[in-house]
Amino acid sequence: MTRTISMGVIQAAFSDDIEENIETVSNLVREAAGKGAQVILPPELFQTRYFCKRQEEEWFAHAYPALEHPCVKALQPLAGELDVAIPVSIFEREGPHYYNSIVMIDAGGAIMGTYRKAHIPDGPGYQEKYYFRPGDTGFKVWDTKFGKVGVGICWDQWFPECARAMAVMGAEILLYPTAIGSEPHDSALDTAQRWRRAMQGHAVSNVIPIGAANRVGDEEGQVFYGTSFICDHAGEVKAELNRDETGVLVAEFDLDFLDRHRAAWGFFRDRRVELYR
Repeated sequence: MTRTISMGVIQAAFSDDIEENIETVSNLVREAAGKGAQVILPPELFQTRYFCKRQEEEWFAHAYPALEHPCVKALQPLAGELDVAIPVSIFEREGPHYYNSIVMIDAGGAIMGTYRKAHIPDGPGYQEKYYFRPGDTGFKVWDTKFGKVGVGICWDQWFPECARAMAVMGAEILLYPTAIGSEPHDSALDTAQRWRRAMQGHAVSNVIPIGAANRVGDEEGQVFYGTSFICDHAGEVKAELNRDETGVLVAEFDLDFLDRHRAAWGFFRDRRVELYR
């Protein structure tokens, strides 16, 4: 019997009302599941607006221990009810330490563990180093009910090493929750297409489908450009949303075909790790 996996991606705008944001994501998870999605990806840090635009200490009060986070507590029973897997992006607190993290919930509602964002950006409008420590979990691949899923977080998606590491660990699809948009220091700079191309390159180099979920909306002049998408193993976009719509994307992939195709291309056979150190 052919092994397949159906990937879902969510795009939406978010406010400072965490309950409202959880309801938005929950409704879109239901919509994606209704269209057949089995692994459903919400955007990065959907609990609030993207607060890392400036350095404001009040936002530390919005971090929670991973398993006590309101987003996790709300989506865990939903994953159980709908029998879908959901990587939940959160602002995590562990004692005095703060992280930008993913809690992976498997179909049925079991918590599979936590990944903490490895690459932390620091620049105009994206001052994440003020809030988050670099992740200490290493990269993660989750053996979900439907297949092996690798999840990076936003800035991680620009690094080929991150995608390759997850592929070497056995990932069959890669997912990237994201919050990216306008660059406050340069109004002429639009990174939407290069953002996509970076991940499409990872898809080609690792012969692996990729889904990226971004937010939309104007948050105090910082405009998030959406353009969430799903691409196949050749980098071809199979489903996409525009710069301002709320919605879901769903695409199905044949994992047995991808496994054979990945072997045939020889990228993993011909790696020369001893030369990359």
